[in-house]
Amino acid sequence: MRDLTGPEWTRRRFITGAAAIGVAGAAMMHGVDAQAKSPMGVHEAIQELTAGNERFMAGRLTSFELDLKILREKTVEKQEPFAAILSCADSRVPVELIFDQSIGHLFVARVAGNMVTPELIGSLEYGVAVLGVKAIMVLGHGKCGAVSAAMKAQEVPGQISSLYQHMMPAIGKIEDIESAVKANARFQAQLLRESSTVIAKAIKDDQVRVAAGYYDLGTGRVTVL
Repeated sequence: MRDLTGPEWTRRRFITGAAAIGVAGAAMMHGVDAQAKSPMGVHEAIQELTAGNERFMAGRLTSFELDLKILREKTVEKQEPFAAILSCADSRVPVELIFDQSIGHLFVARVAGNMVTPELIGSLEYGVAVLGVKAIMVLGHGKCGAVSAAMKAQEVPGQISSLYQHMMPAIGKIEDIESAVKANARFQAQLLRESSTVIAKAIKDDQVRVAAGYYDLGTGRVTVL
């Protein structure tokens, strides 16, 4: 269990404040030990994901500037991610990279079609109840093969088709792949809000926000749906 009474490592909160006055890049060079004056809230967590994605699109990544040795040392005994991402398993969606985050910042769960199952709910509940993440994003992406196959009820080998049942309620009769991916992300996010008593209570207490997102492979932009 994490120590909820001690000071938290708050590089992300430090960066958010620094970005507001235009010195985020310089501050991050030595900001890993900075302590925040107040905890990150649910809205700041989403804002930081969005700001990181803007840096990624602009080719101004800052996460690689951090001292990875220090990061590893600080995360050996515990983790304190500020957000969780339920992403598709697609290799074209490198989650930490597209949000410009480094070791220990994101709690990532991945499955083809970024779908909610009991196992994934349990993982994300751990992120909320134990790790204290302030945001969960269900992230769909362009040209998703899992969604495309489910739309066509495509015959596939092995147990791949077992994925379809989790997406079909969202997809329905949608024919456009982008619209289907976005509908699935929204559906899975809502299912997460409604299917987990842990997450539902955290939302009610303003301790976490659950959002859906769409990653455009061509532009690199993540749109909060």
